[in-house]
Amino acid sequence: MKAKELREMKDAELKEKMDELAAEGMKLRFQRATMQLTHTSRISANRREIARIQTILNERR
Repeated sequence: MKAKELREMKDAELKEKMDELAAEGMKLRFQRATMQLTHTSRISANRREIARIQTILNERR
């Protein structure tokens, strides 16, 4: 998602999205550990998305 789209979301929606991304990140790490992950760039993209959400939430405080 783009930062502009994230800024239009409410805090509760952002926190829910961050929880979903954290769960997905856990699955990706397990897949990498068991050599089942083919697109390793998804891990860093997932981390960037979480960081983007955290930045927006911190700006709102």
